[in-house]
Amino acid sequence: MATEPRYSQGPTAHVPASEQTRNETGTPASSTFSWMPRRKLRSQGEVVERCRTLRDEVRSALAQLPADAETAEVVDAVWRGEALGTLLWALQLAELPPYDEPFDAGSVAAVDPEAGELREDEEIELERDSARLWHWRARTSDLQSAGTVELPARFATFDQLIAATAMRGYEQGLLPPPIRGDFRAFGKVYRHLTPVELAEAHSLAAERHHALTWLCGAGTSWDDVPLDT
Repeated sequence: MATEPRYSQGPTAHVPASEQTRNETGTPASSTFSWMPRRKLRSQGEVVERCRTLRDEVRSALAQLPADAETAEVVDAVWRGEALGTLLWALQLAELPPYDEPFDAGSVAAVDPEAGELREDEEIELERDSARLWHWRARTSDLQSAGTVELPARFATFDQLIAATAMRGYEQGLLPPPIRGDFRAFGKVYRHLTPVELAEAHSLAAERHHALTWLCGAGTSWDDVPLDT
């Protein structure tokens, strides 16, 4: 049976330190929708083992709060609750919140991954594509602010590029309906997010994109996952 896209088309109605060192293209081009080679998904045993490792990291970090709430290593470890929650979603042990709503780190750290069973390959790959788009949108905001990247030739402005991507993602069932030519996050247009909201959206997307890309077989290890957008 074919997997239904997460967003069925109907009537249109803080960045972790690990993200700073991962591979990224830095080019907001139409290649966002380019074909990605299909690899064999990680085995259930690998996913369960990775969940255990992440669970231990998250539990250790939570135990250091609130005293070490400003320590970068602790903050990064708490954010890995997003990767953990995403893998638990793949094991059908958690619901995946929208990309402007974090998992509850304490809740996902309490789940036993042994009880899960991996979803169908197609469903996981569709969610990977959705996470990739949200990560692309976060990076595009950074690139706009830095003014370091040229637009693809057929787009006159970043707003045109973003609007085209938002609509195409919606048409493919990867994104919710666009709002005023942009992604919707925190109940408003993405380009109107505050710096705090932008940082949170970037962290959510980066951790989930990492988890799903690893799960889809990319990279030689957890710490070597290409996150091109």
